[in-house]
Amino acid sequence: MLHNIKELTGLTVGAEDGELGKVKDAYFDDERWTIRHLVVDTGSWLAERKVLISPRAVRGIDWDEEVIHVDLTKQQVEDSPSIDTDRPVSRQHESDYYRYFGYPNYWEGANLWGDTMMPYPWVGAAVDPLVQSRPVDPEVAREIKGRIDEELNTANVHLRSCDEVMGYEILATDGSIGEVDDFVFDDASFAIRFVVVDTRKWLPGKHVAIPPSAIDHVSWQDREVDVKMTREAVKNSPEYDPANPPRDAVGRAMGAAPIP
Repeated sequence: MLHNIKELTGLTVGAEDGELGKVKDAYFDDERWTIRHLVVDTGSWLAERKVLISPRAVRGIDWDEEVIHVDLTKQQVEDSPSIDTDRPVSRQHESDYYRYFGYPNYWEGANLWGDTMMPYPWVGAAVDPLVQSRPVDPEVAREIKGRIDEELNTANVHLRSCDEVMGYEILATDGSIGEVDDFVFDDASFAIRFVVVDTRKWLPGKHVAIPPSAIDHVSWQDREVDVKMTREAVKNSPEYDPANPPRDAVGRAMGAAPIP
């Protein structure tokens, strides 16, 4: 079912043994346009620390009760690698996080979640590239680890904060046409199906939905989103009502297509 990010913000995250906190933000990657982490404010129980929760841990979202159920314990979350959510999350941090939980890497494979189209179910732990079937010379092991660490540290960061991108200016091929107001995502795959554009400065009172496939580039420095559409094409995109986000059938009618 389709929901928007603003609905997701504020939901309680329930672990197997209690409440973890509330969703404050979500990180998506701007290559496959999929939510990769929920940013959860743990409140006082974890020294007001914010933690990342992967959709791989989500076992259901009760939208009526406003609770996201995850198959984690509070201790697992407390012991998870610390990540500064106020800074861009590097691939090295993500790798450490995934290795800690034993998740397969979503960036390895042709599908939305690496080897699968859904974040779950997954079987077994991710393969550690440093684990070999036979003993390895310590010097060789250090060299391999150094090379892997260098690749991770130099990998391009494609994670974006939904909260940060909301408000970015939308630039059509022939000029400015609005700003990012929200994101509509599939709560099963966590793929972003639409970016909601507020065009009120140009088209009073109107919000429209455009697919991620229409987006050419997201610029952090300039706070801009370049789209491969003219102003007229954006103007003629399906109208979007923030108080009544599309559901499955409506989403398909608006042109939602599976993201590879």
